[in-house]
Amino acid sequence: MDKLKKKIKKNIDTNNNSDNDNKIVLAEEIFPDKLIIIPMFNRPLFPGMMIPLIISGKEIVKAIEEATKGNNKLIGTVLAKEQDVENRDISNLELYEYGTIAKIHKINQFEENAIQILIQGIKRFKKVNEIEQEPIKKWKVEYFEDIADENSEELKAYTLEIISSVKELLKLNSLFHEQLRMLMSNISSEKPGKVLDLIASMTTAESEQLQELIETVNLLNRAKKLLIILKKEIEVSILQDKIKKSIDEKISQQQKKFFLHEQLKLIKKELGLEKDDKSAEIEKFENRIKKIKLSEEAEKVVTDELNKLKLLEQGSSEYHIVRTYLDWITELPWGIFSKDQLNIQKAKKILDKTHYGLNDIKERILEFISTAKKRGKLSGSIICLVGPPGVGKTSIGKSIADALNRKFFRFSVGGMRDEAEIKGHRRTYIGAMPGKIIQSLKKIQTTNPVIMIDEIDKIGASFHGDPASALLEVLDPEQNRDFLDHYLDIRYDLSNILFITTANQLDTIPPALIDRMEIMHLSGYILEEKLQIAKKFLLPEQINEHGLNKNDISLSDKTIKFIIDKYAREAGIRNLEKQLKKIMRKTTFMHAEGKIKPATITLKNIEKYLGKPIFSDEELYNKGIPGVTLGLAWTSMGGATLYIEASGSKSKTGGFKQTGQLGKVMLESSEIAYSYIKAKLCKNDSEKVCFFDENFIHLHVPAGATPKDGPSAGITMALALYSLVMNKPVRNDIAMTGEITLTGKVLPIGGVKEKTLAARRVGIFEIILPKDNKRDFDLLPDHLKKGMIVNYVDYFDDVLKVIYNKNNI
Repeated sequence: MDKLKKKIKKNIDTNNNSDNDNKIVLAEEIFPDKLIIIPMFNRPLFPGMMIPLIISGKEIVKAIEEATKGNNKLIGTVLAKEQDVENRDISNLELYEYGTIAKIHKINQFEENAIQILIQGIKRFKKVNEIEQEPIKKWKVEYFEDIADENSEELKAYTLEIISSVKELLKLNSLFHEQLRMLMSNISSEKPGKVLDLIASMTTAESEQLQELIETVNLLNRAKKLLIILKKEIEVSILQDKIKKSIDEKISQQQKKFFLHEQLKLIKKELGLEKDDKSAEIEKFENRIKKIKLSEEAEKVVTDELNKLKLLEQGSSEYHIVRTYLDWITELPWGIFSKDQLNIQKAKKILDKTHYGLNDIKERILEFISTAKKRGKLSGSIICLVGPPGVGKTSIGKSIADALNRKFFRFSVGGMRDEAEIKGHRRTYIGAMPGKIIQSLKKIQTTNPVIMIDEIDKIGASFHGDPASALLEVLDPEQNRDFLDHYLDIRYDLSNILFITTANQLDTIPPALIDRMEIMHLSGYILEEKLQIAKKFLLPEQINEHGLNKNDISLSDKTIKFIIDKYAREAGIRNLEKQLKKIMRKTTFMHAEGKIKPATITLKNIEKYLGKPIFSDEELYNKGIPGVTLGLAWTSMGGATLYIEASGSKSKTGGFKQTGQLGKVMLESSEIAYSYIKAKLCKNDSEKVCFFDENFIHLHVPAGATPKDGPSAGITMALALYSLVMNKPVRNDIAMTGEITLTGKVLPIGGVKEKTLAARRVGIFEIILPKDNKRDFDLLPDHLKKGMIVNYVDYFDDVLKVIYNKNNI
């Protein structure tokens, strides 16, 4: 202990601070005890290091300039705890308590209220207290020297290890290569404090770790901490070097492959084994041109474009535009036809195999093929299949293609709003391409395919153009032989294509478009037809799709009829198919649970598979209710039945209103019916005139949530009003349709087939039709007319005879 005291005394006499771990020796006679404090950001200043700083702020600049007037030119630098460089309000910054006194070597004016100074760190200090805070910080400080045992072999060992680590780091990281090399040439293990500070200042450690080195007085402890930092730097550098080598290796491999490929191409080119990309493209187009029969116009355009391609550089944007254009033209099936199959018996067999019923449609298609056989070619024909969803319009189109041995292509125009979808974009646009018609020809590679344009009644229009108008040229046999696509800008003959369009209704199709097509109506299926379709097509198909066998499921005709009547009463078969899928899924689920017993679906357990029936009996009313009649209506989903109700309530002034979301046409029909019945009863039965004067009449068409419109409910409404006023109920085993005039004349209507189907579906076999619709009913298939009693009427009085004479009312 005495020996240690003597050493401390000796060190004090020689102005060196060397004490136990945290012994502080004052040096006021050399350095001032009050310093202006400059905050440091990101990294602290180490003793021995010289750095430039930019100082801004009127007050602090003034204070520094005052400090430089003396002989010392000293300031204090302390690391800020807040590293937000945008926030430089010195008076509010929170600083660490340890810092480094620095000497100002040079000062330059940077800009107004800002200076640039060059400072060098000298010695560590610690804050005693704060003398001033605003406008600048000024601290009272005390200084300390590095503490180390001069004979410490451990410190020397650490210093040598640190120097060795720096040398290793030099080999790995070139970031501070030159700085560290100069540093290594000027240091030695004889001055450990200087060595540690200089090395610490060159590392990329975090600011908190570097500040910890500033605060560590004991050299041995400082050396330990610095060595840990260096080892981490070495690990990071090794990983960085590994990543760099991996990337360099990949790049070098890619470059090697690239150069080898280029050399190989040159060798093959010299030997005549291979051509360059441009020559290969040109040769490809020339070979294609030889295989097709271009029109005179197309041949001229292709020749010009091919010559242009030869002159263009591959890197130019126009080269790719021309190449794509030539690619489209030469990919089209110019002069390529598939051989038509015009065998009537074979066509009939194909149609019967894929569709049950629809005899009238099949007959018209066969007539169509017969005419083509007689002429020797099938061209200039556009068929429009109109009917409710699920009746097989799309599948019939495919069957027609099969019967003719032609390729089939289908696309939908539902919701289409841009005419460029039909006629293509002009080549001046980026991403331009031909329209759907040309695209389909390129895909199927024949000039005489069957092209189906689906949902033509749902085509739209916008500021981009009207696609329906664009279709006028496509679907006109007189115009489509010179069809001009905007992209190709060459006329292409579409007259050999058989176009088939589909629609649910004709109302939304422009008249000019309807005029260009041959309309074929698919009205839907009756219960017996659906039964046969389910047995022959749907049931075997669903059993196969769900991985079942015939013996795994049992469905009697009676059960299938019940499913059709209570769960799938619409005109098509799509919903029936969905119900059968439900049964199949339930069966496969039972098999998955281990119940492998065959599933037998009966009327008793059908609800277990399909739930409660969706449809109820149409007989909503019992006999004996005046003012209720049953009408027949046409919808886009097929035919339907609807009741019309009329009621009266006492009123001083009378009146008439209608409910049930009626359209304008039905509202007019109701007004005509009201006026006619009022006039008729006023004329023929004076006692009943007061009923209209003293009762408010309300006419309602259930269901109120469904919009309704059409010119075929006149006689039904008139009969409901007549029944109400006369207090005579209408028979509930008869349905009717027909429009009425103010004179009682019954006008013809449309949709006779759909309405007949609707009546049969609900078990009504007696109907009233306008006299002028007799020929429409006579044209119906025999299986639809079988069992039907049809009453043809010319005036409303004929309706009254049919309704009341038979019941002796």
